[in-house]
Amino acid sequence: MSGTILIIDDEEDIRFSLRGILEDEGHEVLEAGSAEAGLDILAEQGADCLFLDIWLPGRDGLETLEQVRADQPDLPVIMISGHGTIETAVTALKNGAFDFIEKPLSLDKVVTISRNALELARLAEENRALKARIGEQHPVRLTGESRAIQDLRRAIEQVAPTNAWVLITGENGTGKEIVARSIHGGSARAEKPLVAVNCAAIPEELIESELFGHEKGAFTGAETAQAGKFELADKGTLFLDEIGDMSLKTQAKILRILQEQRFERVGGRKTIRVDVRVIAATNKDLMTEIQEGNFREDLYYRLKVFPLEVPPLRDRADDIPLLIRDFLDTITREHAFKPLTFDRHAMDALARHSWPGNVRELKNFVERMLIMYSGRDVGLGELPPEIRGEADIRAVCAGCRNAEAEASEVPAGPVDLKQAKAEFEARLLEAKLREYEGNISQLAKAVGMERSSLYRKLRLYGIETG
Repeated sequence: MSGTILIIDDEEDIRFSLRGILEDEGHEVLEAGSAEAGLDILAEQGADCLFLDIWLPGRDGLETLEQVRADQPDLPVIMISGHGTIETAVTALKNGAFDFIEKPLSLDKVVTISRNALELARLAEENRALKARIGEQHPVRLTGESRAIQDLRRAIEQVAPTNAWVLITGENGTGKEIVARSIHGGSARAEKPLVAVNCAAIPEELIESELFGHEKGAFTGAETAQAGKFELADKGTLFLDEIGDMSLKTQAKILRILQEQRFERVGGRKTIRVDVRVIAATNKDLMTEIQEGNFREDLYYRLKVFPLEVPPLRDRADDIPLLIRDFLDTITREHAFKPLTFDRHAMDALARHSWPGNVRELKNFVERMLIMYSGRDVGLGELPPEIRGEADIRAVCAGCRNAEAEASEVPAGPVDLKQAKAEFEARLLEAKLREYEGNISQLAKAVGMERSSLYRKLRLYGIETG
């Protein structure tokens, strides 16, 4: 099967070689010479598979992998490993990479791995579609007992039985679609379809056809007539996800249709009337988008009849153990894993972790741990370095606060934040170096760094290694 493959590598020769191999296999190939440029391409154009170099200028491959896993957890990422970076490549696999290849590149291995990765992406898409169909037949729920979730549940219970339009805001991965499905499931329209549209995933030239449908011959490739999402959602609910990514041109057209609830298919003349409840969602600040000229103010107020904000996971840390147990139970039953438990120290570290990818990232993490440690009791040592690192840093901070009064720790007047960060990092490394009695390998593992990078840090801060 063919697909769109993105290559992020700062070596032009590597990109050239990979492009040649992959294009010969019938794939569309996109290129970027840095992590920042690659992430922009992913956000704007998307991809079915990613080749990612471990060593990159600026943000390195492991940091980029973490960002990609948070934003697009189902995207298969193949790490490109140079000589002497196998340990890092293995770390990348533990952190969610699909596979890795070594330089110099092997044609057969590139073809085989890319084929397997695209097949995985296809299966993941089929699985999502199946879960969506199942989800329409079974109620969804918001897990948690925090004040924020209780308030959100009460708001959903208030608005669901009405026909009011709802605007859901919140960061990526917080569960905005679950909220939308909860509203639909609690409404009088629950027996009718909930039709979801990802406004960010549909190309500009196709979004009108996707939303409004088209007649046969309306454009090249339109061999049959097709109903659009509005038509399919008649008497039900239309969920416009990532509404903040819709172009101004499409916003103008959709505003008229939202107001009138009637439209014509692309290439058609017949007026189609529908009865649709609209729920929209976005991770953007739409007021800021309005001020910057990227979003229509009239559309914003048309959608914002009943606003709901889904809190990020860091603001409901008390719910993390409940969510973990829920995910463990669900995934264990779905995939016939042996039960897994986290000990007290591991669970404390997980509850304190910031989870930038929110509930979605937490679920993916639990599934990864089940794959790796099914049937075991997981302790702090088995957790990824970024989570162990946060726990270590907090322990050191707590020790500092116990040793001295807080007022003496914070200098008065202006503070250079970079310098303060460097000073804290130096104190942390010194403390951990003493704890591990000068053992650099143990220290590197504890703080989640490569030995070579750690040595550079220690030399930079003038810390003697014995």
